[in-house]
Amino acid sequence: MVGTISLTEHDVLLAVDVQNDFCPGGRLAVPRGDEVVPVINRLCDKFSHIVLTQDWHPAGHLSFASSHPGKSAFEMITAPYGLQVLWPDHCVQDTPGAGFRRDLVAPRAELIVRKGFRREIDSYSAFYENDHVTPTGLTGYLRERGFIRVFVAGLAFDFCVRYSAEDAHRGGFATVVIEDACRGIDVNGSVAATRRALAEIGAQVITAEQIA
Repeated sequence: MVGTISLTEHDVLLAVDVQNDFCPGGRLAVPRGDEVVPVINRLCDKFSHIVLTQDWHPAGHLSFASSHPGKSAFEMITAPYGLQVLWPDHCVQDTPGAGFRRDLVAPRAELIVRKGFRREIDSYSAFYENDHVTPTGLTGYLRERGFIRVFVAGLAFDFCVRYSAEDAHRGGFATVVIEDACRGIDVNGSVAATRRALAEIGAQVITAEQIA
């Protein structure tokens, strides 16, 4: 358990996919996903630097179960880049579901990273597509800005938050996950697997109250 953390100009908050479709009433709702919004709003008051991510799929995306006749949501397929969970259609470009939650208050966000916009490859991480090779450009942006530590929050804990945290670590950033500012889907034990993965890379897992 870490104690209180003091922020510096070299810290950035990465708020992942706080979008309508990932909250109750959305097309891929994370259970209690809306509960992250007030926590992230309070975090936005504490951080000088904030980056948002936005899932941004074209219609007919490879990851949609509807793109694979006979397949159902949450089944697995083998894509050219490896195993891929099939999802309900969600966060389709220029639809209300792809929009940020209206109650998200992040006026000082300096960058919005859109991901998953390539039709033939999904993108959980804010840093790389699911092939773990194709970059979003976020690593270079954070390095050029001189950031050292990345704090990750948002939706879903066991997918886009997890892979963003792993890739932040891979990029050489100290990585902190704010767990009470996240909610998980928990597909086949994915929440427990995420906690193990974060421990393996040495990511700190904290609560929002621990940030001074």
